[in-house]
Amino acid sequence: MPWTIFPLIFLLLTACSQPPPPTRTARKPSTHLVKTAIVKPQPLTTAAVYTGSLRARRVARIFTQETGRITHLPFYEGDSIKANALLIQLDDALLKAELDKAIATHKYAHLNVRRLEKLAKKHLVSADELLRAQTEQEIAKAEVIILRTRLSYTKMTAPYAGIVTARLAEPGDVISANTHLLTLIDPASLIIEVHLSEKRLSQVKQGEITSVQIDALGTRRYKGIISRIHPTIDSRTRFGRIEIALRPLPKGVQEGQFCRVTLISQISPKLSLPYSALRRDREGEYVFLVDENKAQQQKIRSGRRLADRVEILEGLKIGQTIVIKGFLGLEAGKKVQIVE
Repeated sequence: MPWTIFPLIFLLLTACSQPPPPTRTARKPSTHLVKTAIVKPQPLTTAAVYTGSLRARRVARIFTQETGRITHLPFYEGDSIKANALLIQLDDALLKAELDKAIATHKYAHLNVRRLEKLAKKHLVSADELLRAQTEQEIAKAEVIILRTRLSYTKMTAPYAGIVTARLAEPGDVISANTHLLTLIDPASLIIEVHLSEKRLSQVKQGEITSVQIDALGTRRYKGIISRIHPTIDSRTRFGRIEIALRPLPKGVQEGQFCRVTLISQISPKLSLPYSALRRDREGEYVFLVDENKAQQQKIRSGRRLADRVEILEGLKIGQTIVIKGFLGLEAGKKVQIVE
């Protein structure tokens, strides 16, 4: 026997003497960890940003009621004015002279009536003559009242404390009646006017709190309150108006500034889920239900998405458990374990 054959026989004998390899046991399926939520009706909130401008609710436009020359007009745009401050004075010399004349005429008429009354008691004058004198006295009295009223119109005072926003004349100008001279606003009455669709308008209420950002004052947000909801809707645009008052009024606000108003409203309870629970494939939308510790795929139809939740229109019932986290590797029929 050749010597080369011995190593081969040795290897064969060694292989036969080794124990057989251990048999592989089947691995138990691993449990998939998921986070779940219970399907139930829940009130939904929606937030939307609308734009508007600051506008003064109280605006006084000062007009003349008499013709004359302006002798006093000390205030300019931006000046702060106290209530009842003298804004405008017209030349009143002619009206004062006419008033003095009317007072004298009334005094003379009064004396004449007294004289005729004494004569009437002695039957020295007729009743018609006395009546005529009494009528002239009343006319003279009315003339005095008229001139005093016209004289008061030569002085125009501030109806309330405010700020001048327009000055349309100068001292020395001769103006006619019903001429616009000054505009005064009450800064405490500044409101934000916002236009809303008729559907959105029905969802807001007077007294509701809002968040307001005024671009000119930076990114800070201020508290606003819906102070008025206008009762009419524009038939062409189908938009209505609301007014939002700032409480308290921030420093630095001015009429005409651009504002952003965030309105948050609640919708009646709807069947909804966290948006993260919603899955999609070629066939449509679905979620994973947990039934007897196993994941089951359930087709659904969703509605509106509001913030981090989505409305469920079809496919789910109250009380069912759905997966909201742990989708990696999750498939229908897989055993799951719910974790907090």
